[in-house]
Amino acid sequence: MTIRTAFTSKLTALAVASALAFCTAQPAHALFGLGGGGGGRIVFDPTNYVQNTLTAVRMLEEINNQIKQLQNEAQMLINQARNLASLPFNVVSRLRSNLAQTQRLIAQAKGMAFDLANMDQMFKRLYPEQYTAEVSGDQMFRDAQERWKNTLNGLQTTMQMQAQASQNLRDDEGVLAVLVGQSQSAVGALQAMQAMNQLLALQAKQSIQTQRLQITQDRAASLELARQAAAAERGREVTRRFLGTGTPYTPQTVHFYGN
Repeated sequence: MTIRTAFTSKLTALAVASALAFCTAQPAHALFGLGGGGGGRIVFDPTNYVQNTLTAVRMLEEINNQIKQLQNEAQMLINQARNLASLPFNVVSRLRSNLAQTQRLIAQAKGMAFDLANMDQMFKRLYPEQYTAEVSGDQMFRDAQERWKNTLNGLQTTMQMQAQASQNLRDDEGVLAVLVGQSQSAVGALQAMQAMNQLLALQAKQSIQTQRLQITQDRAASLELARQAAAAERGREVTRRFLGTGTPYTPQTVHFYGN
């Protein structure tokens, strides 16, 4: 049974009780008889009439109180229905889609991938603390090329993340405007709470996106610093091999024609 149906049925019952109250207010002892000349005679009891009138007034007051109580109950039910109304707007899937795009960019990163298990082994090979004599010059050259590519790919991933973050910010501005409007026009506590939760989700999404962008920037900077350190070690080893391990050349005076 709906709120309107219950309220209508109660009002109908009160209307019947009110009609009965008015009927009770009529003189209870009004008697109709015939006189000796054939005329009608009415006997009226004023005391009884006053008592019946007071009884009807008290019944009407009680009916009015019940009507007010029903109105208050109906308003309370309406407010409860508003507080339980769900917000007809959800941005969670949209926020997840934006985060998924940044995650795909990280997953597509070339060179030194964001994989802890493989990264450590690759780093030791490409960025050694010291080149041994067993490593050929061609291998050192190939390593230098691969390090340069890693640095270039790291910078490219960072720029892609920056472009994606810029696009997501434009989308977030629209989402923020809608959520603020939904929060201000909320008809009940549940809608207001759901709007606030979605605003917090938007803030969390932006925080995660900022962290990922910072990770890619730090990765690009670290790759460049590691490349510079490896290049310095390669230069040292090339110089050492060029000089050799024997006695260095010592210039001596040369005499021509017996002079």
